[in-house]
Amino acid sequence: MKIVVIGGSGLIGSKVVDRLGAQGHEAVAASPKTGVNTLTGEGVADALAGAEVVVDTSNSPSFEDAAVLEFFETSTRTLLAAASDAGVNHYVALSIVGSDRIPDSGYMRAKVAQEKLIVASGIPYSVVHATQFFEFLQGIIDAATDGDTVHLAPVLIQPMAADDVAAAVTEVALGAPTNSVVEVAGPEQFQLDELGRSLLADQQDRRTVVADPDARYFGARLNERSLVPADGARTPGTALADWRAAAGRGR
Repeated sequence: MKIVVIGGSGLIGSKVVDRLGAQGHEAVAASPKTGVNTLTGEGVADALAGAEVVVDTSNSPSFEDAAVLEFFETSTRTLLAAASDAGVNHYVALSIVGSDRIPDSGYMRAKVAQEKLIVASGIPYSVVHATQFFEFLQGIIDAATDGDTVHLAPVLIQPMAADDVAAAVTEVALGAPTNSVVEVAGPEQFQLDELGRSLLADQQDRRTVVADPDARYFGARLNERSLVPADGARTPGTALADWRAAAGRGR
């Protein structure tokens, strides 16, 4: 069947396109790079024509509060209107575990707004909430660095490999609409500050990690379980140590 992957040139979207194609589906990678712009509407109707499923893995080019909200609201409205016109029978969106629990994050507020539009659209849907990716852990550490000190909140985190995110999104896209949120996470929980300390030690990085309850996570205040899923989440298989070994990043 024809499945259109919005953001199909990105980290997760490209992996979803590859997985769908390998299973014999007509997977269309839709992004500005392929002439599909969900903000202006350019190419959207043509891309969705004849599609049975739309998978939205797109991301805002700006994380500034107003810009990210405008992106997700405008893009989602454009896609939902085109999906309705095309008779799409399953709308899948990738979102974030904890999006509704971190209200002081402009990015999370924008994702919640996106999800509300999808739920209200009347199109059968599934929203996949994924935890943080292994691939972005270094960025979290760097963003929390002040000089030689890294301030990380002593909260739980349950990261996962991007390949596992893509596999989960693909599985959901090929199944029946859940009309609900599906949570996916890695198989292991860590304390964020301890994980940061371990990763820096593996790299022989001399920065010092401080467990700081007031530390912000990309500007947001966290509680102990802001970044981890509820009971019953799907926990596909790659352990952090195995991912690091395969990627040549140490233990």
